[in-house]
Amino acid sequence: MDEQDFHLLQVLSRTRNITHAADELYITQSSVSKRIRQMEKELGLTLMLRSRQGVQFTPAGEIVLQHVKNVLQELDTMKQELSLQTGRIAGTLRAGISINYAMYRLPDELADYNERYPAVTTQITTANSQQVYSMLLANQINVGILRGEYSEWRGERILLAREHICAITSLQDKDTPLSGLPQVSRPADDDMERMLAQWMRENHLQSSPNRISVNSTATCMAMVERGLGWGIVPEICLGNFHGCVRPLYFANGEPLTRSTFIMYTKQALELPQVRVFIQLIREHNKLRQEKREDT
Repeated sequence: MDEQDFHLLQVLSRTRNITHAADELYITQSSVSKRIRQMEKELGLTLMLRSRQGVQFTPAGEIVLQHVKNVLQELDTMKQELSLQTGRIAGTLRAGISINYAMYRLPDELADYNERYPAVTTQITTANSQQVYSMLLANQINVGILRGEYSEWRGERILLAREHICAITSLQDKDTPLSGLPQVSRPADDDMERMLAQWMRENHLQSSPNRISVNSTATCMAMVERGLGWGIVPEICLGNFHGCVRPLYFANGEPLTRSTFIMYTKQALELPQVRVFIQLIREHNKLRQEKREDT
């Protein structure tokens, strides 16, 4: 067994699913299964049971997982101590990123981070904000970028942005009342669902019998651009949208907005690779704000 096997077991312990683990590690499902078989053969034990519902670790597998966790922590500590001797920042960055931020902001930021700190091992997980928050609470990640308020969080957080929530239609439907179009809906967290339900009530809008339900913001925008209905999306997604955009307001004049925070614990700041990641995210965020003000 090697460090790659340890990371595979760690991901499997979190996802409990071979498909999800393969996607996260950018390898095939068959490669995951092969490596599991090799580890089980090497140890002479069954580490997990597989079914349609996912994977379940055996008692022996749980013992291995605990040792794997300890070994990975020791390896990370060793890398950090060695990096201090060479003046390089090393170690492992474990970050959880909300889906929309990961799609529209993270690629440039992560490429910059990898270029500046090539000795750091990056373990990035994208998920919805509630899942990222749960990962923070479980100490599975060092830092998270989440969308939403999460006012109950007792750690550190920095506001990166507060953006409008917008109704979108195609150019051909710009003069058509929303009530006359099918709604293209997408999943949202509980706080966002409550805000949208209030706005719908205040504007006397009801779900259309022709409602289209999709699983992503990008699909929603593509449907709307083709004139298949109207949708509600956050401003972060609209850079390449070709259609009509209308920021939403409640009846009292208050805008519907969505906040983005970077969140972490004070202990996480003791890790140099986490400190510089937070600094880099703030740098990129400041540059975006300055660019927006100049236009």
